Amino acid sequence: MSDYEIIDPRFRELVLPNAPLERLADGFRWTEGPVWFGDHRCLLFSDLPNDRLMRWSEATGVSVFRAPSGFANGSTRDREGRLVTCLHGPRALLRTEPDGRLAALAERRAGRRLNSPNDVVCKSDGSLWFSDPIYGLQADYEGGRREPELPPALCRLDPATGAVDVVADDFVGPNGLCFSPDESRLYVAETGLKFDPGSRRCIRVFDVAEDGHTLRNGRDFYKVSPGDADGIRCDEDGNVWASAGDGVHCIGPDGTLLGRIRVPCVVQNLCFGDRLASRLFLCASQSLYAIWVNRRGAQWP
Repeated sequence: MSDYEIIDPRFRELVLPNAPLERLADGFRWTEGPVWFGDHRCLLFSDLPNDRLMRWSEATGVSVFRAPSGFANGSTRDREGRLVTCLHGPRALLRTEPDGRLAALAERRAGRRLNSPNDVVCKSDGSLWFSDPIYGLQADYEGGRREPELPPALCRLDPATGAVDVVADDFVGPNGLCFSPDESRLYVAETGLKFDPGSRRCIRVFDVAEDGHTLRNGRDFYKVSPGDADGIRCDEDGNVWASAGDGVHCIGPDGTLLGRIRVPCVVQNLCFGDRLASRLFLCASQSLYAIWVNRRGAQWP
């Protein structure tokens, strides 16, 4: 079990002693935004500073899916299985149609340009929830240095009207996000100011109101150390798997650290995928890793 650190006995049931950490590919500049396509048996992920979307499959290895990508960051699939991607370059939320056509879903809120959409998830009602920090505007490395027109915020895109509403505006740097399996909670990584290591950094949690599209009771849930929580995902039991400076932290629904998966570099994002959604794919610095675990990723109810 050298790839794991057991903090709480509950973690023993979530990991597999005969499933080691595997490095699938390397040679990238900074990997981000993984999303699994089960119908194509492949993973898509971003090589953000290289401005390209990559594709990995067990059968064919790594190839370029799209370049340039608009400095793509986080991605998800909508209720119809289409790819939805956050773009730093054009400051937009983009959908890829099955025939390859591209459709901009959101470019503005409150009449002004979005900052740099960072990560996105799809709720079972088809709404798209995304974070809009200023990270992609702070350096040419991730899309181009520009002035933001709006404060950072957490947003919701209505699937029927296309309207973008702010659901939480008390963030310095909203980042990765995920719903609990029953969608009663929304977890959001607050990664603060990029050039200020002393700014607020933690995973926050909100209760989703009965209307399904507003949030209440925002509170701190867990603080990753070392490093920050960037990408986060829930498993079928409601445990939160979070990227960290030393690998992956698994946190129980009560906010207790259950254990760690050790990775030899910083992990910035992750997702469940492969057979029965029980393989954890890790975007870690310049590499792509994976490890089989004993829980499945949370699915739509």
